[in-house]
Amino acid sequence: MTPIAHSPHAHAPVSIGKVMGTVLLALTPATLFGFWLYGWPAINLWAISIIAAIVGEALVVRMQGRAVRPVIMDGSGILTAWLLAISLPPFAPWWIAVLGSLFAVIIGKQVFGGLGQNVFNPAMAARVMLLISFPLEMTSWIAPDANAPGFMDSLRVTFMSQHMDGMASASLLGHVKTEFTRGVGLDQALAGYYSPLHMLLGSRAGSLGESAALLLLIGGLFLIARRIITWHAPVAMLLGVAVPALIFNAINANHYAGPMYHLLSGGLMLGAFFIVTDPVTSPNTATGQLIFGFGCGLFTWIVRTWGGYPEGVAFAVMLMNTLTPLIDQYVKPRIYGRDRKGAALTANKGA
Repeated sequence: MTPIAHSPHAHAPVSIGKVMGTVLLALTPATLFGFWLYGWPAINLWAISIIAAIVGEALVVRMQGRAVRPVIMDGSGILTAWLLAISLPPFAPWWIAVLGSLFAVIIGKQVFGGLGQNVFNPAMAARVMLLISFPLEMTSWIAPDANAPGFMDSLRVTFMSQHMDGMASASLLGHVKTEFTRGVGLDQALAGYYSPLHMLLGSRAGSLGESAALLLLIGGLFLIARRIITWHAPVAMLLGVAVPALIFNAINANHYAGPMYHLLSGGLMLGAFFIVTDPVTSPNTATGQLIFGFGCGLFTWIVRTWGGYPEGVAFAVMLMNTLTPLIDQYVKPRIYGRDRKGAALTANKGA
């Protein structure tokens, strides 16, 4: 006679694989748009990133004596590599993608025990490692309106680092940071370089993850509508950038860029809807997510404004990842049957 399992008999409405698949689906339009802008080099880099992540994670899991198929099929490693790939320069050499993906899934994820155990967002940890270790390769950008190389030419670009003449450019954040270093005011730095419409639609140099703010926004709203994520962390991160930008722009408009510049530039939309919403490395409560998201936005703005790097999303996310346990410690929901101070409720007190 088969024994009856003890209660509770609760089942999650969706599996981890379905959640990861939905997030990948939300990323697809922006990714395809990036492929259209940058051509085969971007496709090569994206494919190499995902293949390296799958192979690297499979080898590590096999060495640990665990089943490989469930780990690969949950889609978390693919999502990590995908997020890393679209945050890289489209014409970066192949070894950047391999090194970053291996670092993300092995050091950023499996070393901590696998899915659900990692402290830092693996994709952002890998990006920070690459940015610090290889600043030249990680800040070499390509103008999207240039003639993208064909498939054979793209292999030379990806595997032999042979860049085509006349294609070098700079991201908007990097351009403005460089001009400020030269003592040029904001108006002059942005002249002929900044168009909110082009930034929204993606007609500018940058990574795949910052080429289409509108498509990333639509993807994020799709995830909210499907209840894969909530609005708290994304909205808070956008406010964390927009509020200080608005205040300082009002103080000195020729030195501090306004909210629209910050909201539509860099990887902010990618970070707000696809990075800070990571359930493993972000707080559990809605209030905690508001604090976490606002902190990510604020630190992003600080790095962009005064830091040595033009973009601050990855640094901000990793910094706030370290504060997630502290936020969860002090911001947590009331336990059923107890008041907010933790004391047991009685019939006289009421629920």
